[in-house]
Amino acid sequence: MWEQKFIETPRGTFEYFVKGSGKPLAITHFYMAFNEKGNWFANPFTEHYQVYLINVRGAGNSPAIEMDDQMNLEEIILDLEAIREALHIPKWAFAGHSTGGMLALQYAVLKQQSLTKCICGCSAASKAYATHPNSIYCADNKNFNRIIEIMESLNNTDTPQEKRKDLGFEWSMMSFTSEEKLKYALTIPNSGRTVGRALDYFRKVAVKSFDLRKELPTIQIDTYVFGGKYDAQCPIEFSIEIADLIPTSELIIFDHSNHNPFVEEENAFLDFVKESTKPLKLV
Repeated sequence: MWEQKFIETPRGTFEYFVKGSGKPLAITHFYMAFNEKGNWFANPFTEHYQVYLINVRGAGNSPAIEMDDQMNLEEIILDLEAIREALHIPKWAFAGHSTGGMLALQYAVLKQQSLTKCICGCSAASKAYATHPNSIYCADNKNFNRIIEIMESLNNTDTPQEKRKDLGFEWSMMSFTSEEKLKYALTIPNSGRTVGRALDYFRKVAVKSFDLRKELPTIQIDTYVFGGKYDAQCPIEFSIEIADLIPTSELIIFDHSNHNPFVEEENAFLDFVKESTKPLKLV
C-alpha cells in the first residue's frame, strides 16, 4: 500500500501518496482521484524511484475547485510547483499517462528548470488526437457516441455505484487489446476514480485550445516517450509526433498494447522504467 500524506502550500493543502525509494518522481492525472492502492501506471515506477502520486485540485482530499480557471493545465502546473517547493525538492522527474502525459508536456514547457526528466506516454501534444478516426473520442469513430453516454453517466451523481463499475469496465475495454488483459489488470491494486467536474472541463474546455507543438522543440531535458501500437484513445501517431518534436527525446512503442502498456506488456514496461533511470544517449 502507498502512504497517504498531506502537504501545506501557499496554494492550499494537497493530498498525495508516496511509495518507493530512489530519486523523486511525481505522477498525476487531469481528472483522477488516487488513494492508498496506488495506480496501474504509477506502481512500476516505485521499483526505481520515490514516487509522489498527487491528487490535483478537486481530487480526493486536495483543495476543492472554486472556479473553473483553476483546472487550466497551467494552473495545475503551478499547484505542482508549489507542492515540490513545499516538499523542499530542488528538482524532480515527472511522469504522465494520457491526460497526465499532456500535463507532463505542459510542465516541461513551462518549468523545465524544475525537472530532471519528463516521461510522457499514450498522449498527445495537441487537440488533434480527438479528430483522428482511430481515436474513440473522434466523432467518426464507431465508439464515439457510446463514450459520450458513458462520460455523461459518470458525471451524473445519481448514477449508482454498481452502474459506474459496469460503465468503467465498458470504457476500459475499449482501451485494451483483449478482455483477458483487462481482467488481469483488474487483479492489480489500482485507484483512479473519475472526477466528473474535471473530466467535463477537460473535454468541453481545456482540450479545445490545447496545442503545445510549437513549444515542444524548446524542451532540453531528457524526455522518454512511449505509446501502444493499437492505442484507441491517443493513436500512436501522436506519441511519434511528440518524440519527433522534442530534440532530447526517445520513443518506445509497445507492439502488443492499446492504451495501457504498463499492464498489457508488464515486463517490457518494467524494462522501460529501468531504462528511464539512465541518461539518454542521443545521436
